[in-house]
Amino acid sequence: MFTAVASADTLSKTLDPVGTLVDECRIHLDAEGLRISAMDPATVGVVELALDREAFESYEADGGVVGVDVERLDSVVGMANSDDLVHLELDEETRQLRIRVGGLEYTLALVDPDAIRAEPDLDALELPASAVVEGRQFDQAIRAAEMVSTHVAVGVDESGENLYVDAEGDVDTVHYELDDDDLVDLEVAPAHSLFSLDYLADMNRVVPTDAELTLELGEEYPMRLSYVYADGSGEVLYFLAPRIQSR
Repeated sequence: MFTAVASADTLSKTLDPVGTLVDECRIHLDAEGLRISAMDPATVGVVELALDREAFESYEADGGVVGVDVERLDSVVGMANSDDLVHLELDEETRQLRIRVGGLEYTLALVDPDAIRAEPDLDALELPASAVVEGRQFDQAIRAAEMVSTHVAVGVDESGENLYVDAEGDVDTVHYELDDDDLVDLEVAPAHSLFSLDYLADMNRVVPTDAELTLELGEEYPMRLSYVYADGSGEVLYFLAPRIQSR
């Protein structure tokens, strides 16, 4: 059993981060909220998302898993205004999701969860350095880097105690630096890794500019990016594998 009512804005901010990496995903409908964990086909990026029941106008679920076409569901929700309420109801017999927004009713065929790529099994990873930046700062750094390269170095300078983003093209270069005074928080430790800008740019597009984005880093380690939304009732967490540099 699953029925829920939430604003279109909340649902869009839930589906958009998932859609940056995968076309289909499993949604776990727990009594306390929904959970999503998915890895992109190239096994470069992972998204984990949790949205507590407090983010909904109403929410009832007794457990279970459904498979959804993320883009199609997001498109249906996108037909609503951001403050419209979206009503969701699972028909367990037909395995369809009934969606109602005002006078619009849409019946969405669900995907067999067993046919969707297995969820990632992530080992606990200790990342020694971390920085909390404003979404607008991260956006500026990534957009500038996109102008010159297809990859970007992100790290922490221990001597200068700052977070940096570097991109180098054939002719132009970008260096973006934020020190302790510019950041919400900074945990200094050795950290430097190279990442694909294609992935980071897609992730950046869904991070609210007013969000506090936590970056956790190491030396040639994956980067963990996380932020909360829906007044703290939702959390998005990305893992991005590094590009290993030849020595």
